[in-house]
Amino acid sequence: MNCRGLLLASFFLALGLFAAQASADSPNPNQTYVTVNGHAIPKSRADAMASTLPPTRGPQDAEAMRRAVGDELVWRELAAQEAAKRGIDRRPDVRARMELAMQGVLVSTYLSEYVKEHPVSDEAVKREFEAIRAALGNREYKVRHILLPSEAEANAAIGKLNHGAKFSDLAVQSTDRATKDRGGDLGWINAATYVRPFADAMVKLQKGTHTVKPVQSEFGWHVIQLDDVRELKVPTLAEVKPRLMQQLQQQTVEQHLADLRAKAKVE
Repeated sequence: MNCRGLLLASFFLALGLFAAQASADSPNPNQTYVTVNGHAIPKSRADAMASTLPPTRGPQDAEAMRRAVGDELVWRELAAQEAAKRGIDRRPDVRARMELAMQGVLVSTYLSEYVKEHPVSDEAVKREFEAIRAALGNREYKVRHILLPSEAEANAAIGKLNHGAKFSDLAVQSTDRATKDRGGDLGWINAATYVRPFADAMVKLQKGTHTVKPVQSEFGWHVIQLDDVRELKVPTLAEVKPRLMQQLQQQTVEQHLADLRAKAKVE
């Protein structure tokens, strides 16, 4: 995962946190929650910590959470005070990590607000769904393959198949470690999920037949056998809408970050 991917991952993890925090914000954020050795801890910090916890279920649960948050804040403050006594907070490596943590909060807050200001419409989700459904087609295929490093070896395997050899027996020589020990079985697959040369050859096969010529892809030379075909069952828009919504939100953020980078002066 690249740096931008890490940033986006932390953003979507924090998106729920900030949404919860917005509803939990205290009207008096500077109000003191607890004092430790004369140092006041504001209620806003307790609210921020509480927002990361599961929702409470009734007054007793809420009181237990309040006590747990208070205990955690006290323990943290005691440890932080001891760290400061030792000068740990002034060490360059620690300062750098503290700055990164603060920057992470700023970035997460900014991106969560950007998404709220640029919402994904239901129409955009529907368009994405229809595009994916069109790309997938209406069939899926139960396929086996033997992957070999050279065309000559693939032709030799095809010759043996033409003379009655079993596909599963020849599959043991495949360089695809994930399928060689199960007869080359790839299971049920969709043409859109495989590289073009492989998919094009696969959809032209009749059930129970194999390719008469090796199929070259970036991975090597394939011998492909089609075992069965069935209708593809596509989930409904309602079932995939949350995932598509998040995917489109991520694309919105990625494009925004790309635009910022394009306009930035980086030396």
